[in-house]
Amino acid sequence: MISQKTKYALKALLLLAGDEKQKKGPVLISDLAKRGNMPLKFLEAILLELKNNGILQSKKGKGGGYSLGKSADSIMLGDVIRRLEGPLALLPCVSQTAYKKCAECHDEETCGLRILFKEVRDATTQILDNTSVAKVLSVEEKSSNNKSLVYFI
Repeated sequence: MISQKTKYALKALLLLAGDEKQKKGPVLISDLAKRGNMPLKFLEAILLELKNNGILQSKKGKGGGYSLGKSADSIMLGDVIRRLEGPLALLPCVSQTAYKKCAECHDEETCGLRILFKEVRDATTQILDNTSVAKVLSVEEKSSNNKSLVYFI
């Protein structure tokens, strides 16, 4: 399960990507917080971390605020989640970046849990590393466009 911090980070990225698509300039943190229903102080820390990781950029002064540091097509969810949460693997024995043998495991080669959770890690990695912020925004837009109107009398 991802943390609230990561959920807010992804939400902020989607809002910024939508603004960028509409050719809006940098966005104030207070505006993002209000539009995304996110706590301002918490969001400030999250955006700063994303900026320090090169995902966002900021501009000071009049007309300042935050914007994407690279195109929405090149910001992959897997990268964002790893930067904020750490490895995607649910067990340390299947992690590619933070491998650690499980103390209770007698034979990793035949451990059914390890084999299963390696498949989970591979599938998760495949999806998240190939899903950009732009793609999620596109899915979101298509979904809202496909809502049918229902009238009650």
